[in-house]
Amino acid sequence: MIRKMQAVALDCADPVRLASFYAELLGGRVVADPDDSDWLEVHGFEGTPLALQRVDGYRPPEWPGQDHPQQLHLDFDVDDLEGEEKRALALGATVLERTDQLRPGANWRVYADPAGHPFCLCLH
Repeated sequence: MIRKMQAVALDCADPVRLASFYAELLGGRVVADPDDSDWLEVHGFEGTPLALQRVDGYRPPEWPGQDHPQQLHLDFDVDDLEGEEKRALALGATVLERTDQLRPGANWRVYADPAGHPFCLCLH
């Protein structure tokens, strides 16, 4: 039986840059694998660790299109959508959609991390 999820891994071209982005965004720390320079993890926040792995020829997903599908996206609970958006953008994220401004009742916004992976900030 599976005891727990060990990590969620994202492919990317530059795991150092992406690990730094997520460590700052989540208030975590980067943990290197001494045996594999192409694999980094972000620990030190509530939840499952996030892993970043270098992939040759990496192509970022396109959202909302499916020519390069996203495969998965990450959702993060926040208390201050505006404040966390400013922080995420300062760290290198880009806005894909301010869903809360487009759909009545929506409480999230969609962004891309520096490697192009979609993620959402969700107001709770």
